[in-house]
Amino acid sequence: MNIIYIHGLDSDANSIKGSLLEEYCRQYDPDLKVLRPDLNKTPDQVFDQMLSLIDSVASKNSHDQNTVLVGSSLGGYFATLLSNHTGCPALLLNPSIQPHQTLQRFKHSIETEDDGAKDEIANDEASEVLYSTLGGWRITNADLRWFACHQLSSLNYPKKVVALIKEGDELLNSSLSANFYREQGATVNMQKGGDHRFSDFKTQLPKVIEVIQQLVKGRLV
Repeated sequence: MNIIYIHGLDSDANSIKGSLLEEYCRQYDPDLKVLRPDLNKTPDQVFDQMLSLIDSVASKNSHDQNTVLVGSSLGGYFATLLSNHTGCPALLLNPSIQPHQTLQRFKHSIETEDDGAKDEIANDEASEVLYSTLGGWRITNADLRWFACHQLSSLNYPKKVVALIKEGDELLNSSLSANFYREQGATVNMQKGGDHRFSDFKTQLPKVIEVIQQLVKGRLV
């Protein structure tokens, strides 16, 4: 089985959760191959890269068509979008469901600068960059428009989607996310406390692998 870990904003291929997942699989279930692509690119590039990766994995492993997406935060958004498109099962960790809105915070931070700086920004095309992630993705207004044009409104394969959501998420509205996935018929595991980073992910890895196995076998209850 192939697991593709989709990291979130300000992360990269060496994300803590992705690394922990790969290490756990290597130690306890070596038949599970974890792929950790770096996705610090524009959203259209991320989407195209992921589609190509999913197709490539399937063609190279014709005897094993099982590919599961695991996405954290913004990665959860992409995992949902890709699941809708490909039918791949998806496990989501504190998923972002409205990046076109939540990422507006970077735009607002620019708008609070002094008037002189804003005039300069308006006349300088390069200053369209709203925020640069630690991995090098330079977020622009065009990216926000892409997210707005690719909003999550429904799930095409709700029985193939599981969301693990922390009530204590300090960055995203956990209730909003939980309600969306529940209303669409996906399985939602709402967990008390916690934080956006899912800091106890290591201790949850046995359960995470169990859920992934159930998703692939279609035995999720």
